[in-house]
Amino acid sequence: MLLCTYGGMKMETKLTLKLDSVIIKRAKRYVNKHKGLSLSKLVGIYFRSLTSEENIDKAVPPIVSSLAGVAMKTKNENLKDEYTGYLVKKYK
Repeated sequence: MLLCTYGGMKMETKLTLKLDSVIIKRAKRYVNKHKGLSLSKLVGIYFRSLTSEENIDKAVPPIVSSLAGVAMKTKNENLKDEYTGYLVKKYK
C-alpha cells in the first residue's frame, strides 16, 4: 500500500506490481531482517525517495546515477580513434 497525501490527510491506495520472483524473495528476506518493515513500506520509502523535492528534477534514481560513471570514458579519450585502432588490430 502506498500512502498518499491529499489535503493534509493520508490516503492509502492499493498498488499491484509484477516483479521477478527472485526479486520478491530477496525483498521478503530483507524486510524479515528489518523488523517493523513490510514490502509495502519498503516500496513506499523507495517511491518517496524517487519523488522527493531533492530528486524530482533528476531523470534517474540516485542509485542509478551513482553507477552511471562506472563504465564511461574520460573526456580525453576519443571513441572514434579507439574504435579505429581496435579495427586495425583486428583485421591486420
